[in-house]
Amino acid sequence: MVEMKNLAEESIRKLLDLAFEMFHKDRELSDRYVELAFKISMKTGVRIPKDYRFFICRKCKVLLIPGYNCRVRLQPRREPHIVVTCLECGRITRYLLRGLHKRR
Repeated sequence: MVEMKNLAEESIRKLLDLAFEMFHKDRELSDRYVELAFKISMKTGVRIPKDYRFFICRKCKVLLIPGYNCRVRLQPRREPHIVVTCLECGRITRYLLRGLHKRR
């Protein structure tokens, strides 16, 4: 069981690395690699690694590369946060920046 999960995580990482490499060459192939990584993740119950999770749109499941298909903004209002907008589907995702605000 542990071997299967390790193999699944390794496959997911490999597929997502290939998706990053192929993004500028062939977008459809890159999207297919992300799709396969998600299928492996769902079938085995292994989570997508955190360092990759921020670069995948949760709605349309495409790889997000700032400046190409997503917009990244910093918002200092209320609680400081990062706003990532997918330009493919329009989904807005916010990531809180706790502990980084100014201290008086």
